[in-house]
Amino acid sequence: MFPKLDPILHSELRLAVVSLLAGVESADFTYIKKQTGATAGNLSVQIDKLSSAGYITVEKGFKGLKWDPFGKNYRQLPPEDFRKALRCIEAVKAAI
Repeated sequence: MFPKLDPILHSELRLAVVSLLAGVESADFTYIKKQTGATAGNLSVQIDKLSSAGYITVEKGFKGLKWDPFGKNYRQLPPEDFRKALRCIEAVKAAI
């Protein structure tokens, strides 16, 4: 039997985002969107869910002189959540 996964990671897109962030220090919205192939609306909702659950931190900013919600937004996986994500990824690998 493998360890129980956190229900927040049951979504394929949320697991993909966490897996992607586990391999980089930070990534902007456009990069994550391109890598996952998700729509902007769906990705935004899933990032909000991961942020609310404490899996990632979101830092919104400005692009040039105007506000751009899809511009310079960095998503980072805090170190303790990075380890938690790795355990979940390893549990999925072991189950396959």
